[in-house]
Amino acid sequence: MAQHADSMNGFKFMLRALRYRNYRLYFLGQSVSLNGSWMQMIAISWLIYRLTNSAFLLGAIGFISQIPAFIFSPFAGVFVDRWNRRKIIFITQTLLMVQAFLFAVLTFTGVIKVWHIVFLSVFMGLVNSFDMPARQAFVIDMVEKKEDLGNAIALNSSIFNGSRLVGSSLAGVVIAVLGEAICFLLNALSFLAVIFALWAMKIKRREMHNKNNILQELKEGFSYVVGFAPIRYILLLVVLVSMLGMSCAALMPIFAKDILHGGAHTLGFLMGAIGLGALVGALHLASRKDVRGMEKIIPKSTIIFGISLIAFSFCNLLWLSLFLAISIGFGMMAQTVASNTLLQNIADDDKRGRVMSFYTIAFAGMMPFGSLIAGSLASKVGAANTLLISGLSCILGAVFFAGKLRTIDEAISGLDDQKFKDIG
Repeated sequence: MAQHADSMNGFKFMLRALRYRNYRLYFLGQSVSLNGSWMQMIAISWLIYRLTNSAFLLGAIGFISQIPAFIFSPFAGVFVDRWNRRKIIFITQTLLMVQAFLFAVLTFTGVIKVWHIVFLSVFMGLVNSFDMPARQAFVIDMVEKKEDLGNAIALNSSIFNGSRLVGSSLAGVVIAVLGEAICFLLNALSFLAVIFALWAMKIKRREMHNKNNILQELKEGFSYVVGFAPIRYILLLVVLVSMLGMSCAALMPIFAKDILHGGAHTLGFLMGAIGLGALVGALHLASRKDVRGMEKIIPKSTIIFGISLIAFSFCNLLWLSLFLAISIGFGMMAQTVASNTLLQNIADDDKRGRVMSFYTIAFAGMMPFGSLIAGSLASKVGAANTLLISGLSCILGAVFFAGKLRTIDEAISGLDDQKFKDIG
């Protein structure tokens, strides 16, 4: 294995997961589709604020769009362990394409109302509660050698955040020139790329486990997650960061319009800067040769994220805000990728879908509560003070996690060494 690693260096080594045909198809399809998804995300937030001028509604609609992930993801994880993951993703991506077309039609015709946004957001959240754990667990089906799993996860995050950079920046320009409806239409069309990629894949049939009692399997997954210290502490920190830290995205329209005195293009630049930092963070982790030591990256990157949020909350200069947004993105993504990679490597194969469903709850399921908290706090104490509180909370969480590193290291060291193959 060391000889294989020596044959690759630099940029080629960073992209090593692309040597697998199935993953390459998925990577290319997602590279197109995610740009559309980020355009839609920016367009929705700007549309809500344009129609209502309400910080609370920004948070409230963010809450209702993501709460289905909190409710349904545990059950989705059971089905992801039972069913064909590619078929699940094919269905969910098709449904999300239909949702984007409905957004486009309603906005083009000028009949879009807040209740339309609420309904379509809930629908999107319901579909995503199945789509997210399926896509997380599907990575190992596309990457034939487990030692490249961490690289594939990091590359997934890199295209996610590269798309955040491109899609968010493009959305700001498109909204300013052509309006939100074009963003929705482009997103709908972009799903065709990933749907074609899924259709073209040749995935080896994996052994399915089909127990009859869904609740028993759900309980088994919960006991496994709670009972294994590394997974438990990783998920607890992800919960904190997602609920109190990542809520900053819901407040960005306020910073763009009211604090930095800009428009839709300013919002696009801010989200794009976060995407740039996140892309750098993902590529940095993609260049790592080994999963070992990931647990130490988690608290360090969370502290970077928290400090950057605090500094951003005091800033009213656009150029400095953009620089801090890059730092926010870096810390956020380094923490996310390190957590995801470590979870997938230490999880038992027959429980991976359920573990990733709990990760989906911790990551996406907590965001609605964060959006609601952020919107409520911002309406009372202001967006800047809300971000200050969020940053301090993330730092305290990182300190707590760092205090548990010895327990985490001892538990991980007891695992089969095959889970941590050294590819260096």
